[in-house]
Amino acid sequence: MSTLDRARCRLQAHPLALDAALAAGVLICMVVGSFVTPQDEKDVAWGVRSPAPFSLLLITIGAAALVFRRRAPKTVLAVTGTVSLIESVTGDPRAPVAMSAVVALYTVASTTDRATTWRAGLLTMTVLTGAAMLAGPLPWYAQENLAIFAWTGIGATAGDAVRSRRAVVQAIRERAERAERTREEEARRRVAEERLRIARDLHDVVAHHIALVNVQAGVAAHVMDKRPDQAKEALAHVREASRSALNELRATVGLLRQSGDPKAPTEPAPGLSGLEDLADTFRNAGLRVEVARTDQGTELPAAVDLAAYRIIQEALTNVQKHAGTDAKAEVSVVRVGPNIEVTVLDDGRPGENEPAPSGGGHGLLGMRERVTALRGTLTTGPRYGGGFRVHAILPIKTGTAAPGDSA
Repeated sequence: MSTLDRARCRLQAHPLALDAALAAGVLICMVVGSFVTPQDEKDVAWGVRSPAPFSLLLITIGAAALVFRRRAPKTVLAVTGTVSLIESVTGDPRAPVAMSAVVALYTVASTTDRATTWRAGLLTMTVLTGAAMLAGPLPWYAQENLAIFAWTGIGATAGDAVRSRRAVVQAIRERAERAERTREEEARRRVAEERLRIARDLHDVVAHHIALVNVQAGVAAHVMDKRPDQAKEALAHVREASRSALNELRATVGLLRQSGDPKAPTEPAPGLSGLEDLADTFRNAGLRVEVARTDQGTELPAAVDLAAYRIIQEALTNVQKHAGTDAKAEVSVVRVGPNIEVTVLDDGRPGENEPAPSGGGHGLLGMRERVTALRGTLTTGPRYGGGFRVHAILPIKTGTAAPGDSA
C-alpha cells in the first residue's frame, strides 16, 4: 500500500478531521481571495485590498459550518447560503464567501438523491445570483454575479456525478457478491444432487443383491445337512450375486473417476504415521514446515487417521498455493481427552493465503465434509496479524456425538 493510500485510509477513518481540514483549506482560500483585487479591468494584473471586518466574520462562519457538512448537509447549506447571500448584498468590495456555499451544495448533491440536488441547486443558484444582480452593489451584468451562477451550478453537477459513480460502483460490487453467492449455492446444489443420485444407485445395487444373498444363504443353511447338493447350488447363487454386486459397485464408483485418475490403489490408506514424509514433500518444494505431535501411542480408527492426514495435506497445499513458498507453516497434532486436534497455521500476509472461491477448488468444502462425517468440528479463517488457521477436532470414537461443524 502506497503512502497516499495509507493517508486516504486514515482520513476516511476520521471523517470529522477530514472535514475540518477541508474547512481550513476553504477558509484560507476565501481569506486570500478577499485580499486580492484586479488593479485594472483591461490589464491582467492584481492588487491588494483590505476586506471589511464584517466580510471576514462571514467568511469565518461559512468555513466553520463546513466542519459539520457530513452530519447535517442541508443545514450547512442553509447557513453557508445565508452568509453568502448577506455578503452578495452588503459586500463592497465583495469577499468570496460563496465558496463555502458551493462546497456545501456539492456535499448535498453527493449525499442525497437527484431530486433533492435539483431543488437545492436551483434554489441556491436563483437566490444567490438574483440577490447579487438585483440588490448587490455591482451592476447586474458584472462577472462576479455570473461567477456565482457558474460555480453553484458546477458544485451541484460535480456532487451529482460523484453520487452517481458511487451508486454504480456499489451496484457492481453487489452484483459481484450476488454472483459469488449464486455460484457457491449452485455448486452445493449440484454436489447434493450428485450425492443423492449416487446414493440411489448404490442403494439399488446393494439392496437387490444383498437381499438375494440373504435368501440364498438362508436356503443353504436350511438344507446343508439333508441336501448338500442343493446347499452347494444355493452357495453358488450367493457367490454369483456377490460378484454381480461388486461389479455394479465398481461401475457406479467408476463414474466418479476422471479420465486421468489412477486405478484402484494397492497400498494402504495414508495416515498420521506418514506425516513426516508428507511434510518433507512440501519442504522439498521450498515451504518451511514445522511439525509438533503429542499423540504418540494413540491408536486412531482408520477413518479418523485418514481424515487427519487429508486435512493436513489440503491445508499445506493451500498454504503453498496461496501464501507462496516464503510462508512458514506449523502443524500440530494433539490428543485432548477423547478427541484428536489437528491445527495448521501459516504466517502469510492477510488475504493472500485464503483459498480463492473462484479458483475452482473445493479444499475447505472437502475438509468440512470429512470432519462432519466423523461428527467433529472444523474452524477455518484468517489469523490476526496475517496468515490462515485450520483447526479440526476429531473424536477418536467416531460413534460419539460431538458438536456440529462450524466454519
